[in-house]
Amino acid sequence: MNKLSMLKTASMLAAFACGAAVVLYLLQEVAAPTLAANQQAALLAQLNSLIPAESYDNAITEDKIALTIPALSPNSPVTIYRARKQNQPVATLLTVIAPNGYSGEIKLLVAILADGSLAGVRVIAHKETPGLGDYIEEKRGQWIHQFDHKSLENTPITRWKVKKDGGDFNYNTGATITPRAIVAAVGRTLTWAKEHHDALYAPQVEGVLP
Repeated sequence: MNKLSMLKTASMLAAFACGAAVVLYLLQEVAAPTLAANQQAALLAQLNSLIPAESYDNAITEDKIALTIPALSPNSPVTIYRARKQNQPVATLLTVIAPNGYSGEIKLLVAILADGSLAGVRVIAHKETPGLGDYIEEKRGQWIHQFDHKSLENTPITRWKVKKDGGDFNYNTGATITPRAIVAAVGRTLTWAKEHHDALYAPQVEGVLP
């Protein structure tokens, strides 16, 4: 192949690469709004599974804060969504981490009503063993629903353990570590929320909270 042919081939390849890059960019630009809308819809559905849409009138996915709370999430900020009705607090939903599951971190969404009781808890990410530790998922069974309506008033913090450890919470035989981690994490979240109630609903909160 002579020098001229090589230059032509290189030019054609360069033009093809540039054209492909432009097409990919345009596709991303077109798809981005749809992807963002789908992600927002999925988030809203997740929040509404714990706090019904008719119970609040604010833009719950936008009324949020992110705080560094080592007690609730050692390695990443806690995102807190606030539900309000006529500017009055209804509930907060916190994304927290149970760091010591059997197979590692378990990400939870904990919904706490303004009166301090739990609307519910959902596991939103985990690496537990399928068929053994995944019963913590709402779609796998009723285990996660035992948190519904619990509070520090009707269940003192000393009772926030699995029954094997002398607490009030059920677990599946052969998979104790995972529920133990979740129960402890939810108990810590309730305790923190009670101590920082005003900060949870404040318009703007920044910094690191204990």
